[in-house]
Amino acid sequence: MKLKSKLLLALLATSSAAFAQTAPAAPEVTYNVGVVSQYRYRGLAQSKGLPALQGGVDYANANGAYLGAWASTIKWIKDTSVAGTSSYSGNTELDFYGGYKFKAANLDLDVGALRYQYIGNTLGNDGTWKNANTNEVYAAATSGQYTFKWSYALSPLFGTPNTKGSDYFDLTANFDMGSGITLTPHVGRAKIQGYVVGTTVTSYNDLSLTAAKDLGDGLSASAGYILTNAKSAGFNSGSSYATGKNAFVIGLKQSF
Repeated sequence: MKLKSKLLLALLATSSAAFAQTAPAAPEVTYNVGVVSQYRYRGLAQSKGLPALQGGVDYANANGAYLGAWASTIKWIKDTSVAGTSSYSGNTELDFYGGYKFKAANLDLDVGALRYQYIGNTLGNDGTWKNANTNEVYAAATSGQYTFKWSYALSPLFGTPNTKGSDYFDLTANFDMGSGITLTPHVGRAKIQGYVVGTTVTSYNDLSLTAAKDLGDGLSASAGYILTNAKSAGFNSGSSYATGKNAFVIGLKQSF
């Protein structure tokens, strides 16, 4: 059985719910659209190594509250299909999130909830998997350039049975290198409850290093390299694509 999870790749047009940030001085609405050479989340491929279109909208209130939505094309649900037995559909991910940002003990804190909605997905129709739609809550703390985030699954994780209560731990830094260049190293660890290889609850790690360049007028370009040990943890079986293999990803994003 294969777990279909995802990698958050900072600065490649991903959900703005990822990091704790201070609230704006006044309410504001922002938009973004982008394209990436492939979509990765939490170390695993979401678009079968192919380009993905992405975009989102965010509302941030001066009191720290925020809401947002973000979408991407995907291929992992269809790729989960097994020839001659099951054929699944669902080619769009739509995320809804909301939370509250505030300061305490010299930290920027962020708490919220996130709904991963896979439009029209049929992953759970034959009883092999659960429906792919997933609910999580999260908490993040930022000190200087460093952000630590914990996510907790309130439902089966991305269609995998018995995985409610799974955790994902994310440590990310953002370094201003000057000349509009930002360097973002990331390390993540997934602990998947109920997904057992042998007698051990399965965990895996993902690493990435991303460089982004501000091109002006809201346009930015990025390039990153992603490594995981997901294959050795048993996450690639049942797919026609090696979802956890190392990958180089480039992206272009326009913010408004």
